[in-house]
Amino acid sequence: MIRFLIRLAIFLASAAIGLLVAKAVLDGMSIDATSFITVVVIFAVLQSILSPFFAKVTARNAPALLGATGLISTFVALLVADLISDGLTIDGVDTWVFATLIVWITTMLATLLLPIILVKMGVENARERRND
Repeated sequence: MIRFLIRLAIFLASAAIGLLVAKAVLDGMSIDATSFITVVVIFAVLQSILSPFFAKVTARNAPALLGATGLISTFVALLVADLISDGLTIDGVDTWVFATLIVWITTMLATLLLPIILVKMGVENARERRND
């Protein structure tokens, strides 16, 4: 159960980081501060549902596109979050393309790096407690 909660926290944090980076880089993308948590949760839930679905469908019907499932699920999750929430706005085709790429790359890196950072912090914290 604790492992699940840690993974959930990392997944939500990586989604938040990805959306914040895209918002900071792209003029055509905005996230309302009061709706930020709602947008992150909607995006993260959609991403967690869509990624395995698209991977399964793609593996069966178009194996050559299997590598693109992350991008596809990111785009669809952004699209649905934009439609569902009033807090996320993405304007223009180029903004949609770059938002998809930036959020996908950033969430991928954050999902890889956050556990490493958390483990390092935990080890350092344990060393400090042992030395006190």
